[in-house]
Amino acid sequence: MEEVTEAVNNLSISGGGAAAGAGAGAGAEGHKKNRIQVSNTKKPLFFYVNLAKRYMQLHNEVELSALGMAIATVVTVAEILKNNGLAVEKKIMTSTVEVKDETRPRSLQKAKIEILLGKTEKFDELMAAAAEEREANEAEEQS
Repeated sequence: MEEVTEAVNNLSISGGGAAAGAGAGAGAEGHKKNRIQVSNTKKPLFFYVNLAKRYMQLHNEVELSALGMAIATVVTVAEILKNNGLAVEKKIMTSTVEVKDETRPRSLQKAKIEILLGKTEKFDELMAAAAEEREANEAEEQS
C-alpha cells in the first residue's frame, strides 16, 4: 500500500491530458486534464483514491470515469473520498457506449459512468493534517 501512495505522490502531471489506466479510451471526447479513467484490472483501488486527491489539489475537482465492470471501482473511490470528508458530488452521468470487439461480429453495449467530484471546504485542512501525520511517522521510523 505504501508503494502505491509513494508512486502517486511522486507522479508528475503534465498538461498533456490525464488518463490513468485508460480502459476503453475517451474516444471523440478527447482528454480532460482532470479526468481519471478507471480500470478494475490495471491499478489498485487506493492508487485511484490518491490520484483523485492529487487532481483535486491541482484542479479543485476531478471527473472519475469507467466502463462496465470498473463502475464499481469508480463508485467505491468516490464514496471513500466523500466519507473521508474530502469530496462532494457535483454531477453523476450514466450512459451506454458502443464498444467494437474484434472477436464478435457485432459491437457491444457497455455501461458508462462519470462522477464529477469537487473539493469540500475542509479539503486543504484535511490534506495538510494527513501530510503532517505522514511526516511524523517518517521521522519516527528514521529515529
